[in-house]
Amino acid sequence: MIDFLGWFAMASGIIAAVMISVDAGRKVTGWGFVVFTASSLSWIVVGIGEGEPPLSLQNVVLTIINVVGIYRWLIRKKKPA
Repeated sequence: MIDFLGWFAMASGIIAAVMISVDAGRKVTGWGFVVFTASSLSWIVVGIGEGEPPLSLQNVVLTIINVVGIYRWLIRKKKPA
């Protein structure tokens, strides 16, 4: 299971990076942060399972950053121009 999660985390991280980097609008960017969150959570489990605390800690911080991204791009109303 840990091996699968590592591959999932890698693939979903790449997909999320592409989603955010193409700048295709608020919804795509917001969903990119959702995918990044899934990747980060997977890396946390992999880090714990493989005895790699730095990997887990890094991804705890990245999960917090991703949740802020989700709030900013999917939840918060766009500021008027």
